[in-house]
Amino acid sequence: MSNTLAIAIHDLHKRYGRMPALGGVDLEVSRGELFGFLGPNGAGKTTTIRCLLDLIRPDAGEIRVLGLDPHAQGLELRSQTGYLPGELNLDPALRAGAMLRYLAHLRGSRVDWGHVQALASRLEIDLHTPIKNLSKGNKQKVGIVQALMARPTLLLLDEPTAGLDPLMQQRVYSLLRSAQAEGATVFFSSHIISEVELLADRVAMIRDGRIVDLLEPRSLAERAIRRVLVVFATAINSESLHDVPGVTRTEQLDQRRLKLHIQGDMDALVKALALFPVESLEVERPSLEEAFLASYSRPSQEVAQ
Repeated sequence: MSNTLAIAIHDLHKRYGRMPALGGVDLEVSRGELFGFLGPNGAGKTTTIRCLLDLIRPDAGEIRVLGLDPHAQGLELRSQTGYLPGELNLDPALRAGAMLRYLAHLRGSRVDWGHVQALASRLEIDLHTPIKNLSKGNKQKVGIVQALMARPTLLLLDEPTAGLDPLMQQRVYSLLRSAQAEGATVFFSSHIISEVELLADRVAMIRDGRIVDLLEPRSLAERAIRRVLVVFATAINSESLHDVPGVTRTEQLDQRRLKLHIQGDMDALVKALALFPVESLEVERPSLEEAFLASYSRPSQEVAQ
């Protein structure tokens, strides 16, 4: 594996009995990236992350994480990794601070307790509260602290902001950016598209156990359909605009107003409109959610493998 790669996955397969979970995942993540892994529940995000840490074994394929084989060198790998599982289990009988001290003890002498306290303060965790008395969101915060507390080389986070309110989500985003600034690679799964847009340098979209796209978040929106409202200075015949490349639908609102749906580059439409007396032009950008659905709903044969 190249020294520039934090994660390299080739042709990864995993089945649970007769049910396929991963059907040939190929993925590379560079060191120092803040990388989003996007897809709906059941797409294969958690299975992929668990395979990266050798928590489950793939049926076929090759994995290298930080240059290491997760199966043969799992202890060395996990010592450099901070992991937040999607289903976090904490001992309900322990106080939050005791739980974190126990997890810090498992990591040896590499955890600065002052750093743990600073993280807990940032996320507003009362370390004296028993785990059993914490809300789901506060338990999630404890999980985030334990993933970050050893300043790991690699962070693997499965739905890190699940159960958190918007303010705490923003604080977690800030902590992840800080970890990246200190040299960590951050790999996080999510089904919250706006979260990926805010955080990720790149994003992989997974569908039915396969990577169907790899892109920068901003380019996802460019694939979705824009809605364009054109107001003409006079009544016009808009039939010639129906066949402009990229135009998928036209709707004549009245003699002077035309609504168009266009996918991709707008250059051809702008040139076509130059032949008409245009009074105003309004372009409604799609939300990232719309963009994701537009890309994700494409037939699989149209999607890059």
